[in-house]
Amino acid sequence: MRLIPHTSSPEWPAKIPADRFAATIRVDSPEDCEIALLGLADDTGVKLNHGRPGAAGGPAAFRAALAKYGANLPELPFVFDAGDVRPGRTLEETHERVTAATSALLERGLLPVAIGGGHDLTFPFVRAVATRFPRPTGVYFDAHLDVRETPGSGMPFRKLVGECGIPALHLHGFRPMVNSREHSDWFTAHGGRAWPDDAAVALPGAGDLFVSFDLDVLDAAHAPGVSAINPAGWTVREAEVWVAACGAEPRVRCFDLMELNPDFDHSGRTARVAAHLFLTFLQGFARR
Repeated sequence: MRLIPHTSSPEWPAKIPADRFAATIRVDSPEDCEIALLGLADDTGVKLNHGRPGAAGGPAAFRAALAKYGANLPELPFVFDAGDVRPGRTLEETHERVTAATSALLERGLLPVAIGGGHDLTFPFVRAVATRFPRPTGVYFDAHLDVRETPGSGMPFRKLVGECGIPALHLHGFRPMVNSREHSDWFTAHGGRAWPDDAAVALPGAGDLFVSFDLDVLDAAHAPGVSAINPAGWTVREAEVWVAACGAEPRVRCFDLMELNPDFDHSGRTARVAAHLFLTFLQGFARR
């Protein structure tokens, strides 16, 4: 039985040069580590919402990209790679497995960072966090509201509000053209606020937070390898300032990077962006 339930061993290149950051990542024990990677290698929710399948390969593409980074930043925290959650026979079974694996990481005092995978997986990921840190406020970066009432990748934040009592949602990167009026009205009525792109970099409130970063908040020129491309999104420079701030904030209890789709990622550029943002989060975390 693996140390973390429902997970498979992580897939890293056979040989990683010693000067690469990935060479410091531990796979056998979380001892002395502060951060835990958890792959969410499933895109059933994307298919249910008729998006572009392929995000199940996101964790593997992320690791391959991260293995190429030197990252001469000696102050970065040690990272434990818990592997990928094995999908279940149904979406609900997969969600139960994600919650169980995340709970096990939290019990070991680790801050979980998930790599996905359909955005629906943010729901069971944060559900585990909300059990340990009740009613955290949500901060997410996404072109979409993701408050659909039907099962699939577009429903995580509606489920978190309804089932975990999330009191407020703060969205950055929202694009009205790809969201319905009905969903916008629901979002506003349930404590949601969509911030303008030029908002000052500051995290809300005084209590615990969870942070979710859907890579489709980025412009398609920077991130073509996602489930739903964004023709008018953020630059990586705009995003990294926020990601660093999230890493540095002690109230942030988890972080995820979602919807990485290597099937549409020419030359692996989106995977490299995801690796860059992960390292940016770690840089912020080192300032805590």
